[in-house]
Amino acid sequence: MSEATAHDDGVTAEFTAQRELLFSIVYAMVGSVADTEDLLQETWLAWAARHRPDSAEGLAEIANPRAYLVRVAVNRALARQAAIRRRRELYIGPWLPEPLATGPDQGPAEDPAVRAEEVSLAMLVVLETLTPLERVVFVLNEVFGYPHPEIAVILDRSPAAVRQLAHRARQRVRAGRPRFRADPGVRRAVTERFLAAVWGGDMDALLRLLAPDVTLWADGGGKAPAAGPRPLHGRALVARLLARRAGRRPGGMDVRFRQVNGDPAALLFSADSPVAVLLLELTPDGEQVCGVYAVTNPDKLTRLQGS
Repeated sequence: MSEATAHDDGVTAEFTAQRELLFSIVYAMVGSVADTEDLLQETWLAWAARHRPDSAEGLAEIANPRAYLVRVAVNRALARQAAIRRRRELYIGPWLPEPLATGPDQGPAEDPAVRAEEVSLAMLVVLETLTPLERVVFVLNEVFGYPHPEIAVILDRSPAAVRQLAHRARQRVRAGRPRFRADPGVRRAVTERFLAAVWGGDMDALLRLLAPDVTLWADGGGKAPAAGPRPLHGRALVARLLARRAGRRPGGMDVRFRQVNGDPAALLFSADSPVAVLLLELTPDGEQVCGVYAVTNPDKLTRLQGS
């Protein structure tokens, strides 16, 4: 093996070793697998260019490749935020993050590369209310454990500015969603009761299941049935809509329970093709549903094929 080939292999191997972490961070920032993959490609191109012999920086050794790659990926994602937000303003109906199939619930991940599983669909919705800088600071600090001084270097901001961003982000996240995750078995049982009530048109059962302040998010993207142009709030409205659209379980509909963004979710399949992801958020007592997240946009389900 030539020296040049060995060098190229080492550059590729280093990027591959950090790719899972980079994917997790960027996905938590943008909520889209397609955008994440595009941004990782940009990061790879920047990384490869940095190691070309004719580059301005030459082959000078990078002391901390992981830190370098995270900085490039994060700043590429920040630069893309304006375009992503403009696209979402034109989105038909409520926008939900693209569901990400994850592994079995084994408690908090020790490896930061897989901590993105802890960023639930509901949390990602709340993160949409933050500014891009607040979001990246929250993600790096709260999810991946980066201390404020390291985040300051990544963002080229002062530690004091980062601490202020982190404080504002935590306040807004806590106001938007309590930190509670129901037991997986409880969540599955409630989901089964919910589906039975919807398919059975049982209005009384729905009213018992839904919390007074429940919110329904239904993302069809204009390509599949959804609940309307905006999220629906309140037990009566949500129950009435669900009951109005109720009907018997369609023939051939297969319900599979899988981990989606770290939470148990119902994946609905027809003829082995995914048609919907349903995820319920429960009240702290686990007795009622306070959030219904339904993704039916087929563009967001393609990666769940065969799940």
